[in-house]
Parts: sequence; structure tokens; C-alpha cells
Amino acid sequence: MADLVIRPLVAGEEHVFDSMPDPLPELRQVSYADGLAGGGYRPEHTWVALLDGRVVARAAWLRPPGSVGRPWLERFDLIAEPSVGAALLAAAHRSLGGPTGYYASMPASWRQHPHQRAAVAPPMAAARLAGLTERGERLRMTWSGGAVATRSGGSVPTRTGRYAFRPAADAAEIAALAARVTAPDVLTGAEVARLVRGVDLARDPLKWLSGPPGDWRVALAGGEPVGLTGPAGDACYPMIAYLGLLDEATADPAVRGEMLTDAVAVLVAGGALEIVADVDADRPDARADLERAGFTPVRARVHFAPA
Repeated sequence: MADLVIRPLVAGEEHVFDSMPDPLPELRQVSYADGLAGGGYRPEHTWVALLDGRVVARAAWLRPPGSVGRPWLERFDLIAEPSVGAALLAAAHRSLGGPTGYYASMPASWRQHPHQRAAVAPPMAAARLAGLTERGERLRMTWSGGAVATRSGGSVPTRTGRYAFRPAADAAEIAALAARVTAPDVLTGAEVARLVRGVDLARDPLKWLSGPPGDWRVALAGGEPVGLTGPAGDACYPMIAYLGLLDEATADPAVRGEMLTDAVAVLVAGGALEIVADVDADRPDARADLERAGFTPVRARVHFAPA
């Protein structure tokens, strides 16, 4: 590795980062230039490995303005041996005051396509060599009115009428119902909530979701609450930010599908053309209900954390 140079970027070197071909051009993500313009990416938090003057690894840590947490590794591409990537991470970690989390983004279908597996394998191996441990995978899923219309002949899934829905009464009711949900099925942007504001979206959703309490939806069976949904039409993009079944309602698998249908209808009525939702990859029932409601997986994020 005599000709290997590992260093952070300096201001004005955006072209160095972009000189490396994108290994996964099919993956939709924020460009490095846009991240710099927004203040989340910084040259001193961006590292490259150059072999004979050519960029063979690049890594950009993200810390949005106003964040209470440390930067996290958001972009990491590697077209060399994993040991090169591990050396880059080790050098950057020393500069950053220790290892940080890494969110490896990839197409949702990465396990099914050899070229996608080949693209993500080196950086993931490098992360492990650098002492990071895999902690879980989450899927970003999207609903598009046009896609649903093509498959089902209508732009919005149809409610069966088995459950009733009403707006939440106030913040106190939302907090009380959320306390009765052990593990929400949908938490969109949970990583950002934790890293930027230190908020556990599952336990304290109102500390992150600041919309009117009346935007929340309470699912009812026989007049009693069985589920809670937080559609967010005024966020950075329309999303189902929170969806959870009350613990005593989890025996009925139909509840979740009805809640998704209701949330989509509410967001579409507010003008949404596309809706996003995040689900843990190890929640196959929740993913299946999302797909039945017209959602399609578009991205996976594998979380690595310091051991």
C-alpha cells in the first residue's frame, strides 16, 4: 500500500468525491453536493482513499445542522480490498473521536441481484474489519397512486368497514395509546429522530412529530381503541410516520391492513401523490400488509454500530 493515500477533503474538493463512479446508480439518494449545500456534509467529515491518485474509497459522515448527536456514516463506497476501506474508517474514526454508526444504504433487492451484492459487500466487510457490528436492517417502502391504480383499478385501497377510525382527541391520548404499543410496526425516520434529536420515536413520537394531534388516527373496534397511526402529510414528504397496534389487539391480523388503508386515504385526501413508510426487515407480516396496501420496497438500510 505504498501508493495509498488516506485523507479528509478540504473545501473546494467536491470533485474529488464525485470522481469515483457511483457503484449503485439505481439507488436514489441525496447527492454529495446537495448534502454540502444543506450543511449536513462537511469536507472535514469526508474522507477518501486514493491509490495512485485514483479514488478507490470514499466516506461521508452526516450531521444535519442542529443535531444533538455525533455524525454518522451515511455514504461509504469502496472498489478496493476491504482492508483499504477499514484503514480509511480507522483514520476517520481517530479524527472524529471514536467509531460512529454506519447506515449502509442499498437497493431493497440487493440480495437478489449479484451486481448489487458485489457493490455492497466490500464496504460492509470493511465496516466489520473496522470494529462495527451489524445490528439490523430496515426497508423504505413507497406508495404511488398510479401504481395502485394500475394493479387494482382504483387510486386508493378500499376500507372494509370492519374497523372505525377517528382523529386523536389530543396529545395526552396519543401518549397514552403509544404507551400501550410494545413494538410499532411502522416507524419512518426513526434513525434520524434518534441521531438528530435524541428521540426514541417508538416511545415518544410527539417529541419528533410536531403536527397537530388531530392528524393522528385512532383505530376502533366496538368503540374501543385498538391501534394508533401517525400520518404526516406536512413532513419533508408525506409518510406514515408511526403505526402501532395496541398490545391487546395484536391477535387480529386484519387491524394493521385497515390502519394502512385509512392512513393512505387520509394522506391522499391531503394531496399526497407518493407516501413513504419504513419497516424492519424482520417484520414479514407488516411488510406483507404494506405490499397489499400498494407499497413497494425501494431501499434497504443496514445499521452497523460500534461493538
